[in-house]
Amino acid sequence: MSYKIIGDSCLDLSADLKKDPHFQMIPLTLQVGTTHVVDDETFDQLKFLELVKNSSECPKTACPSPDLFKEAFECDAEQIFVVTLSEHLSGTYNSAVLGKKLYEEEHGADHKKIAVFGSNSASAGQLNIALYIQSLCQASLPFEEIVEKTQAYIKKMKTYFVLESLDTLRKNGRLTGLQAFFATALNIKPVMGADSGVIIKLDQARGIMKALGKMVETAIREAGETKDKVLVIAHCNNSQRADYVKDEMMKRASFKDVIITETAGVATVYASDGGIVMAL
Repeated sequence: MSYKIIGDSCLDLSADLKKDPHFQMIPLTLQVGTTHVVDDETFDQLKFLELVKNSSECPKTACPSPDLFKEAFECDAEQIFVVTLSEHLSGTYNSAVLGKKLYEEEHGADHKKIAVFGSNSASAGQLNIALYIQSLCQASLPFEEIVEKTQAYIKKMKTYFVLESLDTLRKNGRLTGLQAFFATALNIKPVMGADSGVIIKLDQARGIMKALGKMVETAIREAGETKDKVLVIAHCNNSQRADYVKDEMMKRASFKDVIITETAGVATVYASDGGIVMAL
């Protein structure tokens, strides 16, 4: 059956995947001071980073309306799978669920098969889930089995990240001020992860390169057998760090595939310049 995988704009597709007609993005809106930026194909990362740097206000994000999701469901695909940001980071999941309800009220619940997944993650994690869904679709598995397997996959997938600055996460209520203070004052870079979509601290190191090394060690320790796993690394304006993480991971384990992608607008807001997000 024909399928489409829809993500909010934190599903950081690689350049090749952006050309794949099976994928569609629903943009969030970014706000820096009085400036509003739509996180779509027009997003200019370097210009946005400069905008944030020159603003005294913390950047914010606004989730898409349910109508945008409903409109996206008005397509030829018989099966639709939606992968959204963690519910603890955005209201996008609720918008997608409501969009599905609006679509089904108009067309009937049996008109099209639609599944909405909260990723319990972001960025690289969302892409990892989307790629898993695509592999199941390509294997022609039944819709219900794809949903079941994806739900199980989300529970076991791990997301890790190391950022230059925690200011945006702190100011938007994702971290305590104390954590952000120590990271800034002592140049301590925490290795962060997710527990059911909630950001947690896993480790720390002095300086970002040492923190990236700690992230690699933690990921390998927790990963188990990796030869059938896909490793996704997203970077914000620092491909060298992404390559470093890839090389360090591949020194220690083999993977089914390794994909490096660049953060779009939403992940750029939270990762900030130089941030790395990894999922497997």
